[in-house]
Amino acid sequence: MQQILVVDDEIGIRELLSEILSDEGYQVRLAENAGEARAFRSRARPDLVLLDIWMPDTDGITLLKEWASAGLLTMPVVMMSGHGTIDTAVEATRIGAYDFLEKPIALQKLLATVGRALRHGSDQPQPGLSLASLGRGPLIVDLKQRLERIANLRTPVLLVAEPGCGIELAARFLHPRNTPWVAPDSTSALAHSPLDLLGQAREGTLFVHDIAELSRAEQKGLLLLLTKLDRYNARVVCGATRALPDMVAQGAFDARLYAALAVTTIRVPSLREHREDVPDLANLVLSRMVEAKETPPRQFTTAALNALRNYEWPGNLAQLQSMVQTLALTAPADQITLEDVSRVLPQPPPASLPPPAAHGLPFDLPLRDARDAFERVYFEHHIAKEGGNISRVADAVGLERTHLYRKLKQLGIRLNRKAEE
Repeated sequence: MQQILVVDDEIGIRELLSEILSDEGYQVRLAENAGEARAFRSRARPDLVLLDIWMPDTDGITLLKEWASAGLLTMPVVMMSGHGTIDTAVEATRIGAYDFLEKPIALQKLLATVGRALRHGSDQPQPGLSLASLGRGPLIVDLKQRLERIANLRTPVLLVAEPGCGIELAARFLHPRNTPWVAPDSTSALAHSPLDLLGQAREGTLFVHDIAELSRAEQKGLLLLLTKLDRYNARVVCGATRALPDMVAQGAFDARLYAALAVTTIRVPSLREHREDVPDLANLVLSRMVEAKETPPRQFTTAALNALRNYEWPGNLAQLQSMVQTLALTAPADQITLEDVSRVLPQPPPASLPPPAAHGLPFDLPLRDARDAFERVYFEHHIAKEGGNISRVADAVGLERTHLYRKLKQLGIRLNRKAEE
């Protein structure tokens, strides 16, 4: 049975829509404000949302934007308003709403729109992650702003990042809708027929995943291709996961190609640099799996999310996605706990402490004697390091010279005449 969420602050409208849609065989859930709608969407994905625009806590357009930016707009949404305008309808459609209904809603129009929206939703594949779903931290906000400033240009773009950071998400953010997207799995065509690739990307985008891996012949083909962009009105977006200037200096990368691409270079941050977004990302990946029925309904505990946030993520976004999938499929209960996360996350090797003998210090002495022994070794080290110059030793250890003399005498450390000069 298909599920419809009705979000409207007017109880009469909620009950009327619930009665009509229930009689048509739909399962109806009700929310009287945006807060209740948020809570429902965090638990489940309805097949359709009927969303009122004018509500007292948060208006429907704002809620629609929230869902879109968080990657939660995976179901068709039909906006409703008694004060609708063309501008409002256009804005809602631009954000991602499927349609717009003006109140009072005629019965036949309601049922026809609901039917079309549900068919549209069932025909659409579940979307993957997008740049909008990477998070709301300052680094991701800055990345979006940088990309927005160049989105309408046709100049080549170089996106640099560590492996697994989501370079393709940034590239797709630049890609105009309803135009060709060409991202060849094999780059051999760059060497043999680069203009064929450009022809496929005419009026659209050619994306090269990692130009640091290109052969010399492929680099040459890409450079040729860049000189023909105007003829095809296409844009080239390239990723790089290695330091290209170093490769140029080593003779492993074409300096002319690097110069042509480096004019517009944008760095995609690593996941550990915006770790505040990790809990939302983990929840999003998990909810997508649940919605796709790849796993039973599951939720992370707060402690589990904290552990994920605090991890370093050397494999970045790709590693996080893989880790969440593993947890979703192997956790023994509906709640994914800290213990589950600790079991799956790679653990750093235990720090190996050198044996006491390696320090040359007797660790079995009483504290006072052990401290004196350590200080004796410590000061002898700095005296030798500074060539016996007591002024430099005092600076290095952070003691006044008079205090240092007193300390050395107390420890029985003798200075030669040169050190005392």
